[in-house]
Amino acid sequence: MTPDPPTPARGRRRLKNVVITLALGTAMFAAGAVLIQPAAPGTPPSPASAPPGTADPAAALTARLERLPGDWNTWTALGMARIEQARTTADASLYAAAEKALRRSLSLQPVGNSGAETGMAALAAARHDFTAARTWADKAITSDPYNQAAYGVLADAHTQLGHYRDAERAVQKMNDLRPDAASLARASYVFELRGSTGRAAELMRRSLSAATTDSERAFARACLSGLALEDGDARLALSEAEQGLRKTPADPALLDARARALAALGQTKQARADWQRATDIAPLPHLLLALGETYQALGHDEQAEAQYAPLRAQDTLRAAAGDAPDTDAILFEADHGDPAHAVTMAEEALRARPFVAVHDAYAWALHRAGRSEEALAHADQALALGTRNALWHYHRAAIHHALGNHQAAAADLRSALGPAPALNPLHAAQARALLKRIGTHP
Repeated sequence: MTPDPPTPARGRRRLKNVVITLALGTAMFAAGAVLIQPAAPGTPPSPASAPPGTADPAAALTARLERLPGDWNTWTALGMARIEQARTTADASLYAAAEKALRRSLSLQPVGNSGAETGMAALAAARHDFTAARTWADKAITSDPYNQAAYGVLADAHTQLGHYRDAERAVQKMNDLRPDAASLARASYVFELRGSTGRAAELMRRSLSAATTDSERAFARACLSGLALEDGDARLALSEAEQGLRKTPADPALLDARARALAALGQTKQARADWQRATDIAPLPHLLLALGETYQALGHDEQAEAQYAPLRAQDTLRAAAGDAPDTDAILFEADHGDPAHAVTMAEEALRARPFVAVHDAYAWALHRAGRSEEALAHADQALALGTRNALWHYHRAAIHHALGNHQAAAADLRSALGPAPALNPLHAAQARALLKRIGTHP
């Protein structure tokens, strides 16, 4: 995909300076979280620029609304800020505050309020209700056909629903409107999903060049680090992460990227320190799981359990809220809980979100529950687009091995380990051990 020149905006009022960062796939894209911060005319600066650990970035918006309670643009901006806070802190209770703000905006401006409709789409995506996200994004586009942000969330929703061609069309439209950092990042992910990591990296570098905020630059650097690691270049992955951390030293995604690069280079204790710092900043499930399994790989079971406890608590809250489970919760349950329950969780997730990452999680849960023959079809589906994901290849290797397909298992293990394994230390050790067993198999 080569984005065309932007189409001039026409007609309706446009949202200005929109930043959209989606997390899908191997690095940040899998969770389905969305960051959108429109700075509508007359509203305070975007909260995206506030570094982690500072005061509530929504405080200025709230203060403005105390003076101007009828300012629907600021209600939209407040809703967006709450979505981002929930994404970065793992505090799902903030989604209710986000919804309240966005619905207030819609009540004040029920017609043509494309910004709040886009916010509702982003909120639905953050809650993993991608069908609702698609519906709201379509509404936002109907209200404003030139709303680039809405096309971004529409692309995200189609991706998570397994509608990859529809997602690509939405990404193309987003780039037609304006090939900025957010548009180019999504174009990069189109190629990453299909295994074209070289083209994905090229587009992500263009996204980095187009970035206008520290958060956009941090996002691009973390993605470039992940792409380099999937290509087996751990030193380049480390360099990309460190360049990003020089600008934003407390960014959890960059700390995660550096940890994965350090782990691939065999520097497990340094990786553990980065994952520890990342979880201190944002106790997100994938970070807690990586830290816990690294402690486990080092033989520190008590410290590992200290990371697993909040994961269990988070999933209890998720289940009580009636939300579909995410892949990290499924994989955690499969490896550290009840595999049969993990299968049930995966089936629920797959009904709501038939994305390739969910097929991988379902495959792994089935395998761990002793249902490897059923698991293989889903492992194949996870990799059907050509995505280069070391963990998914390791999972399929273990499934092949359980079914006696030793040659296929060895091929997947070589893909998983590569020149440098894009796996956490526990999985890398398990993959090497399995490859060694296969090598001695008659």
